Amino acid sequence: MAPVLISVGIGFVWARRKQAWDTGFITKLTYYVGTPLLVFSTMTRTGLDGAAFTEIAGAALLALAGFIVASIPLLWVLRLPLKTYLPGLIFPNSGNTGLPLCLFAFGEPGLALGIAYFTVTSISNFTLGQWISSGESSPVALLKTPLIYAVVIALIFMTSDMEVPLWLANTSSLVGSLTIPLILMTLGVSLANLKITRLGRATLLSVFRLGMGLAVGLGVAMLLGLEGTARGVVILDSAMPVAVFNYLFAQRYNNSPGDVAGMVVVSTALSFITLPALLLLII
Repeated sequence: MAPVLISVGIGFVWARRKQAWDTGFITKLTYYVGTPLLVFSTMTRTGLDGAAFTEIAGAALLALAGFIVASIPLLWVLRLPLKTYLPGLIFPNSGNTGLPLCLFAFGEPGLALGIAYFTVTSISNFTLGQWISSGESSPVALLKTPLIYAVVIALIFMTSDMEVPLWLANTSSLVGSLTIPLILMTLGVSLANLKITRLGRATLLSVFRLGMGLAVGLGVAMLLGLEGTARGVVILDSAMPVAVFNYLFAQRYNNSPGDVAGMVVVSTALSFITLPALLLLII
C-alpha cells in the first residue's frame, strides 16, 4: 500500500499547493499512449498466455454483470437516477488503484492478470458507461478505444512464433512504465480538486460499492474455481473504489457531478482503510 499512498499523496499535495497539473493532457497521454504500451509490454514480456487472459477477462465480464444486477435495485429503492449513479457503482477503479496494487501484491504475473481485468472494465466504461451517462449509444466509441488494438497486437505475438522486435519491446517498456506513477499522482490531484455534495448519500453508496464489489469478486472467483494469483486479482479489482472517469462523464453530461465526485472521494478514502485487510485476506 505504501507506494500507492505516497504516489497519490504527491499528487494531492501538489494540487493543494496550487501547482500546475494539466489533468486533461495527462489523462489523454496515459489513455491513448501510456496504457496501451503498458498493456502490450506486460502481456508480451510476462508470457501471459491467451487462455489466462481470456479467463480473467471473462471473470471481469461476469463481475460487471453482477455489479449491474446488484446496483439497479438499490438505486430504484432509493429513487436515484441510473444515468447519474449507476456507472459509479458498476465501474471500479481497476486502473489508477488496481494496476499498481496487483503489481505490488502479486508481482509481474499479477500485473499481467490485472491488465486483463482492467482492459475489460476500461473498454466497458468508455462504451457502456458513456452510453448510460449520455443516454445515447454509439459503436464508434468502441473503435476509438486504443486498448483494443494493443491487446489484439499483443495476442498476435503471444499466440504465434513471432518475437517482439527489440526496439518495440524497449520502447513499449520505457513509455509504458510512465503510466502507473502518472495515473496515481493524477488520482491525487483529482481527489484534491473534486467538490463534494451530499456527503451522506456519497458515503452510503461508497460503502455499498466496496462491499458489493468484494461480495461479487468472491462469488465470481468461487464460480470459476479461480485460485492463487488469478483469484486474488479478481477479488482485489472487483473491490476497488469508484473510478475517476465516472466523474468526468458526469461532468461532461451534467449528471450531478458533485454527487459523483463525492462517491469517488469517499470510496477512495474508505478503500485506503479497507484495502490492507483485503490484501491480508487474498494474499
